[in-house]
Amino acid sequence: MKFQTPSRAATTLTLGMTLLVATTIFTQQLSAQRSPAETTAKRVCEMIQRFHISQGNIDDGVSSRLFDKFIKDLDPQKLYFTQADIDDLSKQKTQLDDLLKAGSIEFAYTTYDRYLKRLDQRMALVEKLIDVDHDFTLDETMPSSADDLSWAKTDKEIAERWRKRVKFDLVTLKLDKTEMAEARKRLHRRYHNIKNVLHQTEDFEKLETYLTALALSFDPHSTYMSPQTLEDFRIQMALQLDGIGAALRSEDGTTTVAQIVPGGAADANGKLKVGDKIIGVAQGADSEEFIDVVEMKLSKVVRYIRGKRGTVVRLQVKTADPGDVKIYTLTRQKIELKSSAVKGEIIDLKERLPGARGKIGVINIPSFYRDFQGAQRGVKNFKSTSRDVRNVLKQFEADGGVDAVIIDLRFNGGGALTESIEVSGLFIDEGPVVQVKDSLSDPKSHDDEDRGVAYDGPLVVICNRLSASASEIFAGVIKDYRRGVIVGDVTTHGKGTVQNVMPVSTQLFRLLNPNPGKTGALKLTISQFYRVNGHSTQNRGVPSDVVLPSLFDHMDLGESFLDNALKFDQIAPAKFEPTGYVNDKVIKSLRQASSRRVDGDPKFKEDLQEIAKYLKRKNRKTISLNEQTLREERDKSKKKDDKKGPDKKPEDNPPVFPEGHYNNEVLRITSDYAGALAGAKAVGKAK
Repeated sequence: MKFQTPSRAATTLTLGMTLLVATTIFTQQLSAQRSPAETTAKRVCEMIQRFHISQGNIDDGVSSRLFDKFIKDLDPQKLYFTQADIDDLSKQKTQLDDLLKAGSIEFAYTTYDRYLKRLDQRMALVEKLIDVDHDFTLDETMPSSADDLSWAKTDKEIAERWRKRVKFDLVTLKLDKTEMAEARKRLHRRYHNIKNVLHQTEDFEKLETYLTALALSFDPHSTYMSPQTLEDFRIQMALQLDGIGAALRSEDGTTTVAQIVPGGAADANGKLKVGDKIIGVAQGADSEEFIDVVEMKLSKVVRYIRGKRGTVVRLQVKTADPGDVKIYTLTRQKIELKSSAVKGEIIDLKERLPGARGKIGVINIPSFYRDFQGAQRGVKNFKSTSRDVRNVLKQFEADGGVDAVIIDLRFNGGGALTESIEVSGLFIDEGPVVQVKDSLSDPKSHDDEDRGVAYDGPLVVICNRLSASASEIFAGVIKDYRRGVIVGDVTTHGKGTVQNVMPVSTQLFRLLNPNPGKTGALKLTISQFYRVNGHSTQNRGVPSDVVLPSLFDHMDLGESFLDNALKFDQIAPAKFEPTGYVNDKVIKSLRQASSRRVDGDPKFKEDLQEIAKYLKRKNRKTISLNEQTLREERDKSKKKDDKKGPDKKPEDNPPVFPEGHYNNEVLRITSDYAGALAGAKAVGKAK
């Protein structure tokens, strides 16, 4: 039998069909692999352009800001990339907008791959530099900030930056009385862990960083949240999760138990202890084998341990003492995050301040949390800031009442707009609380719809530069209604924008993305809020009536220091009736009395000295690498710390308003204010 040789055309056609089929299969596989991320990127672009308050387009200017932000997120100290890297990557600097709108996110992955390549090269250099004999007597310095640094032009230049970085690490450990051999061992371990963790960055984390950089190109508070981050956000707002009830931290690449949450599964089981190291995790009572979690990224370990309540997780644990490996079986349950909830206490002034009398109720509000899912499902007594504040006020009354109330909003970064409105309504009878305006419509007033108040006595609100957003709505209401006195830093953070958390997947896009739950959400700035007096808090915040010395007032904290922050503006004031609780005369009197006490208080004088030292350090452009110079600086600081006395062991139930000169001065201001109001009422009755 004779075989016919196929013609050249037939061969070419067959080969072409084979290549076409192979290419199609490859393209389909690649598309399937990237499809969810590409769909997410396209949808995020469309949502930003449609819903962001600026109504801005994703254009070349946004592309440039995205590029700069993404590169800075990867290499903020300019220790990995070189100028050649930046020049090469910059070829796409004004093309990222078009690529993203088409669904291409390859730049994020390829740039991160290059970053990991440079990371490996720098870590190989670091391993050698750690073992070099450095001369700590030389008068060398290194830049205190990378902001003024250009990108290294040569490998020699970047090697010099790393030499100084490692030298600083070593001299710092040496000043801590660490033997050089141990110091080198620690640094080897530290940089090994850094490399290991960064290599474990998953694609969803790269995408999250990239799309967040895009959102941040419009304003400082818009972000993209991956499904994992979205779950963390929901936990934070609801103050509860399903898990074992143990706080974990990473120590030298090992997941270590930092705290056992009272009332949780681990607490009830009684076997897991602080200091234990978790080296393996398995799901179910006995069906699955353990996953080795040694040197695994902490966030990933946490995801393995968390799970639905009622399910079983097994932990392979290397105990703190005597170091045996044991297996603990725990049933996950609902965990209440009580440490982040509203707390209150009554302070008897005669026990705290010499010569003072009266009782002050203090309420600490760490955030304006709200269990949105519980509220939507109609769960009775879902977690809510306003409900918890009301309950504390009721408890004050049950305990015999108080002469004044302090609301502590320091470090409260905000939360749910709904909660800020409802908490405000506890202290005013009725009327507008906040005005909200988006880019398309007229301002809308959000009012206190619940007539009456939960507390009608003297009120003081403490804020600092880290009191933001919902905190500023509440502080603004109290100030504009003249309902109470604002005490603290010169002003609050200055965040006057409202964000909405929107699922990236919608009904429209489910045909393109069959897994809508895996695309995360966009936390997007959609509107701006205004005080009832018409002023935005944006950039300016809410000024305090009585200002106390604070280091925060001299740090670059606040909206005005953030990139792409929106500008201050104002609208027409709402119709509201101020109360008679505060007037200019009362404020002037409180300021003068506080100023006299502060001027004569040695503790506040020390604060002012620390502020002066900080400003000197802040303006310094370099850091010394000379051991003797660093030791002298540290000794001066240590003398200050020694005056404070030895560090105390953390308390299981710390006081809501700890003893200290700052808090005590707030109590005195509150006492003065309560006395002024009582005097005004007495005069009114006499008339």
